[in-house]
Amino acid sequence: MDLLQSYRNSDMEEDKDDDASPPPPTNSDPDPDASPDSSPVRISLPSKSAAPKVDDTMLSLTVSGKAHSVAHKPIDPTQHLVSFNPTYDQLWAPIAGPSHPYAKDGLAQGLRNHKLGFVEDANIGSFVFDEQYNTFYKFGYAADPSKNSYVGDVEGFKNNDGISVYNIPQHEQKKRKLEKKKEMLEENEGGDQVDAVELENPASDTWLMKNRKSPWAGKKDWVQENLTEEQKKYAEEHAKKKAEKDGEKEKGEAFVDKTTFHGKEEKDYQGRSWIAPPKDAKASNDHCYIPKRLVHTWSGHTKGVSAIRFFPNHGHLILSAGMDTKVKIWDVFNSGKCMRTYMGHGKAVRDIWFSNDGSKFLSAGYDKNIKYWDTETGQVISTFSTGKIPYVVRLNPDEDKQNVLLAGMSDKKIVQWDINSGQITQEYDQHLGAVNTITFVDNNRRFVTSSDDKSLRVWEYGIPVVIKYISEPHMHSMPSISLHPNSNWLACQSLDNQILIYSTRERFQLNKKKRFAGHIVAGYACQVNFSPDGRFVMSGDGEGRCWFWDWKSCKVFRTLKCHDGVCIGAAWHPLEQSKVATCGWDGLIKYWD
Repeated sequence: MDLLQSYRNSDMEEDKDDDASPPPPTNSDPDPDASPDSSPVRISLPSKSAAPKVDDTMLSLTVSGKAHSVAHKPIDPTQHLVSFNPTYDQLWAPIAGPSHPYAKDGLAQGLRNHKLGFVEDANIGSFVFDEQYNTFYKFGYAADPSKNSYVGDVEGFKNNDGISVYNIPQHEQKKRKLEKKKEMLEENEGGDQVDAVELENPASDTWLMKNRKSPWAGKKDWVQENLTEEQKKYAEEHAKKKAEKDGEKEKGEAFVDKTTFHGKEEKDYQGRSWIAPPKDAKASNDHCYIPKRLVHTWSGHTKGVSAIRFFPNHGHLILSAGMDTKVKIWDVFNSGKCMRTYMGHGKAVRDIWFSNDGSKFLSAGYDKNIKYWDTETGQVISTFSTGKIPYVVRLNPDEDKQNVLLAGMSDKKIVQWDINSGQITQEYDQHLGAVNTITFVDNNRRFVTSSDDKSLRVWEYGIPVVIKYISEPHMHSMPSISLHPNSNWLACQSLDNQILIYSTRERFQLNKKKRFAGHIVAGYACQVNFSPDGRFVMSGDGEGRCWFWDWKSCKVFRTLKCHDGVCIGAAWHPLEQSKVATCGWDGLIKYWD
């Protein structure tokens, strides 16, 4: 260190001797770059870059030149994407360059929409166009819609002050004012005092005189005078006829009720009616079996059959509702022929239902009428209508309430009638779509209804308040519901090609363990039913088959090809355990064993 210090002192002395060198730093102004006494001398060098020097003037000129050429060159008409904002002139510039010798473009390519070339659509109203068109042909000038100027006869435009055919010229306005003033003077010269009330009343002569050029000039409001006795009588008759006509329109189409008996005789040698059940008709066995073969076919309907019902408790007769407006009843045990035809509907019959003893039945048709028939004689006892189409009809199953009729209508209501009085006693109005089914549960104290609104609603009988509302996002419409023989379950035909089971207990829960599927019923109200012992579930489908499932395992037991079209209805015989009737849109009713 002493050696280095001596070198430093010698260097400082040499600096003192050199006049050109600057004075050494003092303690008062220390040099920040100066090294401390104990460190070596620092040498500062100028910074240098190894990269060559580039002149970017030409680069910027080149870029700006490209942008300028892009902005001013015409756009290729075949180009669909432009990477810059073109100007108006560029967008509307004509196609530049020579035409291709073989490829067509422009008008030759097919842009011609007029015999003289291509005409663009102009956004101009038809009234404005007519105004300018007629103005041009009358006055010789018209407005140019593309610019704020006029074309044609400029002198004529100046002389007429630019009016169109729909403007009143100035001299015409003055003429009309003078005419009006003259009329006022003539009225005042008359000297008669004009009543202000009469002047304001359009029915008065004063108003007519003052406004004789109005469109209503010369017309007075007709005041009805006292009618003669003959006129009054005619008016009353006309009003009565009109009211009857309106009432018929509202209630339903009137149709003459007819019936035809096709059997040999209505009573046998002992005086028993033809609808009386045979005395030996009893259930031979409680165990039900699946049918295997076709044993009989009833054909008589000219169109499809929409519903079938066995005679209650005995099943010796079967009732069918046809789309040919007829209801027929057929013999099951003996001759197997049609016994009686009931004709009373003007349109297809939608639903039928027997009373408990089978002596009467209901029919509902698309003619908006519900008819209550006597099964034996074929007479119509009553007709009911609300002016809407009934989709389902039911009688209260209680023996003491056989005079109560419930009907699900197309206007979302369930209407309850008293058959004896013919009066509507209750309306259940909660559904959001046409009502499809009515099923009594819980010892007939409640009933369940399904609708096109994809919901199930449970009602207390006689109380129009829903006590249970079942609607889930996955639910579909259920156009057919059947009660299990043990009354604990409801089988619901869902339009998503499955049969769902709901409990009839307090909560009406869906039984997720039981689900019957495999058939195709989407779009059809195929009837679902149970065997009398409850061991089998059956249903028709949209392809003409009848399906049988085992109630416990939910497996398909058997399918029968029954009809050519839709197999819409299926009913199990109440006494003969292996016999089933099916009906379809091919107009046939088939009996299987």
